[in-house]
Amino acid sequence: MWLRVVVVLGMLGAAAPAWGLQVRFVPAAPAQGEVTVMFVSGARGARDIAGSLGGRALSFFPHGEESAALVGIDLETKPGRTGWRVAVVDVSGRAREITGAVTVKSREFAVQRLTMPQSMVDLDPATEARVKREGAQLRAVYETLTPERLWRGTFTRPVEGTAPGEGFGARRIINGQPRMPHSGVDYAAQVGTPVVAANRGRVALVGEFFFAGRLVVLDHGLGLHTMYFHLDRVDVADGALLERGEPLGTVGATGRVTGAHLHWGAELRGARVDPSALLSPLLSD
Repeated sequence: MWLRVVVVLGMLGAAAPAWGLQVRFVPAAPAQGEVTVMFVSGARGARDIAGSLGGRALSFFPHGEESAALVGIDLETKPGRTGWRVAVVDVSGRAREITGAVTVKSREFAVQRLTMPQSMVDLDPATEARVKREGAQLRAVYETLTPERLWRGTFTRPVEGTAPGEGFGARRIINGQPRMPHSGVDYAAQVGTPVVAANRGRVALVGEFFFAGRLVVLDHGLGLHTMYFHLDRVDVADGALLERGEPLGTVGATGRVTGAHLHWGAELRGARVDPSALLSPLLSD
């Protein structure tokens, strides 16, 4: 039977101790679509550690004297207090649980108005069926939980240059019709520009989809995936293990696009997050 202690997250993102457990978030108050790190101290040597934020499961890994988990704040998470939970079973079999809440800040997203051929917007039945199949295929990949942490250190830009990616979270209106928010960032680049793996990861999917065009999805372990859409060429195969900065293909204009660019996306345990957040140092390793 779980022992239960309820705590409230303080201004500095640290929770009050419960039988030695302490929790802190960095950053302490993430915004919609951002990535934060939950650090748990007092659980060293634990037999098992599990947790969730907003009902979304977390994956923990050792980090020095603490345990840590990357936490994705989905781009459509409601701003305000969001509950979290951490449960630990120590080596003696004693169970401990600590709960609290973190404040999710609102974020202003742009509105993009695009014009496309009507055949790319109002889909015929065969294309609609294809899109559904491809969406289910992507969801199955994103739901795959590799228990090993493959990534290390800071992520790198998938294409050369210094201009930031654009469009994450944009509310898109295509031919006057509202669509789903844009869940990645777009890097404008010429066809043939090399695209590299943002961090160490295994190729989980290579495909050619109606919307995303020629694509690669990398599995970085512990529920983190990055996506590379609209490629002109793919230079890797399913199952290949890539190192950070290793080429995986080139920029193209395949799929539903208005011009050549790379769409770079990230999903963390089902949360659609801004991949640009991965470019900032998350951990000391």
